[in-house]
Amino acid sequence: MEFQPPPFFNRGPAPLVRLMFFISLAMLLMVLDVRFHYLEALRTGLAIVVYPLQRAAMAPVDAFSGIAGYFSSQSSLQRENDALRAKVLQSSKDVLTLDTLAAENAQLRKLLEAREHAPRKATFAEILYAGRDPFSRKIVIDKGTGADIKAGEAVMDDTGVIGQVTRVFPMMAEVTLISDKEQATPVQVVRNGLRAIAYGDGATLDLRFMAANADIQNGDTLVTSGIDGTYPAGLPVARVARVERDAAYAFAKIQCVPIAGTEKHRQVLVLAQDTNLQPPPAAEAQPPTRTAKGSRRGSRVRN
Repeated sequence: MEFQPPPFFNRGPAPLVRLMFFISLAMLLMVLDVRFHYLEALRTGLAIVVYPLQRAAMAPVDAFSGIAGYFSSQSSLQRENDALRAKVLQSSKDVLTLDTLAAENAQLRKLLEAREHAPRKATFAEILYAGRDPFSRKIVIDKGTGADIKAGEAVMDDTGVIGQVTRVFPMMAEVTLISDKEQATPVQVVRNGLRAIAYGDGATLDLRFMAANADIQNGDTLVTSGIDGTYPAGLPVARVARVERDAAYAFAKIQCVPIAGTEKHRQVLVLAQDTNLQPPPAAEAQPPTRTAKGSRRGSRVRN
């Protein structure tokens, strides 16, 4: 048995008729809107009414986008700051490197000028490291027997004497500074020509065994006298820093500060030995002296 709806639900036009009606109405409204803009005011009013609903519906999406954008911006700014910081550090490193290279070039130019005016043949060398013994003042340079470096040769920079070569190896050499406690350097006061011996005292130099009335003043410049044959004459050595005289002592206490040094630069000049220097005279052999007792014993043996 089929169930049929009550008669009052079947009233009205058929669905197909209604579809055709609404399609025709829609097309009419579109034509009127395109040609005469009759629905512009209605569209504007509907947009105003619907706008709060649109904003409310988009609020969660906007909030999520804002939070994501905030963290994305923070991350991007952090990466940018890290990149900028790395660039600043690299730039600082480049600036320091340029400053170092500029100072090294200036030092090399000064060494070239000193080499041109050096009284002997000079060889460029670079300081590798300081000596391992804390109680001595020594350095190691990167030239040895391969560069014709010999023990006893003087070492200087563009300002004055540094020391002398004491040990030579094939690829390097050891230099003992003039401030070493075992070094003694013949010097001469520029102002009056007074000769003396400067002994190393670790970091400074001392003029020992100088009379209390010796004509030496604070600020006097000391140069090599050249009488030892190791250092050429006239090379700056030290400057007098303090003079103490006491009537109770026969000698004055004179302290000097080296003019040259290895703390500022790494390039030095090694001066070849003077080939025109005459060797020291050989000591004459002395005949052995025999005592009377020995002579008598010798006579008994001969008999």
